[in-house]
Amino acid sequence: MNEMYDVIIIGGGPAGLSAAIYAGRAQRKTLLIEKGNYGGRVNDTREIRNYPGTITDSGSGLMEKFRAHAQSYATNQFKRTTVTEILKKEDGNFLIRTKRRGDFEARCIFLDMGTKPRILGIPGEVEFAGHGVAYCATCDAEFFKGKEIYVLGAGDQAIEEADYLTDFATKVSIIVLHEEGHLDCNEVAAKTAYENPKIEFIWNSTLQEIKGKDKVESLVIKNVVTGASTEVQTDGIFFFVGMIPQTDLVKDLVECDAKGYIKTNEKKETNVPGLYAIGDCTQTFLRQIVTSAADGAVAATASERYVKEKKQLDALLAPDGGKIAFIFYNPYDSAQIEKATQIELSLKDSYQIVRQDITRQTLLYDRLDLHASPACAYYDNGKLIKVEQ
Repeated sequence: MNEMYDVIIIGGGPAGLSAAIYAGRAQRKTLLIEKGNYGGRVNDTREIRNYPGTITDSGSGLMEKFRAHAQSYATNQFKRTTVTEILKKEDGNFLIRTKRRGDFEARCIFLDMGTKPRILGIPGEVEFAGHGVAYCATCDAEFFKGKEIYVLGAGDQAIEEADYLTDFATKVSIIVLHEEGHLDCNEVAAKTAYENPKIEFIWNSTLQEIKGKDKVESLVIKNVVTGASTEVQTDGIFFFVGMIPQTDLVKDLVECDAKGYIKTNEKKETNVPGLYAIGDCTQTFLRQIVTSAADGAVAATASERYVKEKKQLDALLAPDGGKIAFIFYNPYDSAQIEKATQIELSLKDSYQIVRQDITRQTLLYDRLDLHASPACAYYDNGKLIKVEQ
């Protein structure tokens, strides 16, 4: 029999670690599974200055504090392995299969799957990855000490990392698709880059091809206005052109948007009850450590309420549960309160009455696909008889 957990967290980024802290504080039996380094891509960030309470720290330093906090709870377990499959069982729980550690079961799953660099498919990009083509300045900058290199991209990451790369390279040329003076980054990063004597911009341009034998030796850069292509000698090119979610494992299980980001509501619930998505893999406005940490806290709290509500419903809807009427209403609407009371008085002699506050108790309401209240659902020994709205 597989070991059962209250919560299994897939991914140990800031969202997953935050969720583990909240679950641990609630003394829920929790398993966090991470295939790489705890903290995820935050470890690649050399300096953090915008996390509340932390004036300055490295990404790896801050994530080590997250990890130590999460592992301080006796109810939390951490395992390094790769999840290969997630299955929803008939009883509403989940089965998790892993590559090396066997199978596990859980009442709730949190998906903190993160993102990875976008691959553009430019000729030579994949071939020279790790041999002059790079995606992480913190990881690879030292390999280009004293060399002239290029950066592709114009967003915050591209411009900020280009500035960092000048601590190692003698010159950094940024290939920008837009016209001169048009960058997609914040004003502070742009001003810093413009004032850096080691940085130059190649405007109205795109990368057409990467050439070399065993490593990168030259780039073909195309001007999108004139159509002219120029070959330049270089030892390396850094790509900072966006990220894509690592959600292939669950794309057939949960609802995602066209880009692959998982859709959630304000409680970080997916369209599958008991399955939550947190952090950068979700369809969210801002992807920062502070928002990821908040996602973990929200999901942990919401899932705790979900488990309690599910347990209550399972007991009420047992085969010997008798006749039960669930009344769904909004307690902040006085007309609905009055209507719910009238329904209860009319049914109390024939049914066990269970009031459902739809601002807090949504599991059965959503399961019945209700969209208005007050409403009433009638059950007889666990079987749905009818629904009235």
